[in-house]
Amino acid sequence: MVREAAVGDVGRAADTLAAAFADYPFTRHTISADDHATRLREFQRLFLAEVGVPHGRVWVTGGLDAVAVWTTPDSGGARAVMERLLPALVELAGDRAPAYAGAEEEMDRHRPTEPVWFLGTVGVHPDSRGRGLGRAVIAAGLREADAAGVPAFLETSAPRNVGLYESLGFGVTAEYDLPDGGPRTWSMLRPVGA
Repeated sequence: MVREAAVGDVGRAADTLAAAFADYPFTRHTISADDHATRLREFQRLFLAEVGVPHGRVWVTGGLDAVAVWTTPDSGGARAVMERLLPALVELAGDRAPAYAGAEEEMDRHRPTEPVWFLGTVGVHPDSRGRGLGRAVIAAGLREADAAGVPAFLETSAPRNVGLYESLGFGVTAEYDLPDGGPRTWSMLRPVGA
């Protein structure tokens, strides 16, 4: 069962995302190895609590084993919140703060300028992978994006994810390496109704 997340789900959803991203190339590149798991969880918690739930759309499975966080063209205030959170995010990045800034700058060059539903993060707890849960929470957002008549966009730094997203109608719009020895990253766009 997929449902929209509530404020009370933030803690467990952050746990799921932290577990899902424990070895993800982007977060390993942009968040300090020093106490990495704690930093990563707080990064995800802030995004959920300050951006996703109040300003975007967040879908979870019933057991909170899968989480998808979207921002939309109607996510009023999300950009201002991200700017307000920047000092905290830089602190969480620790000694990887320059890599985080460089990665964001490079990715921004490949982001659409037109309105999109932006899949900011999606993850499945490692113990629950392979059951279609990630696809289910993403599909909920895609249905809403289609209903709004707006394309969907995402970025991934895991080669294995590209095929999954292509199967959901996304196409690669850019493929590039992040600066400072960062991982290969793919920007992907899904037209309305794909």
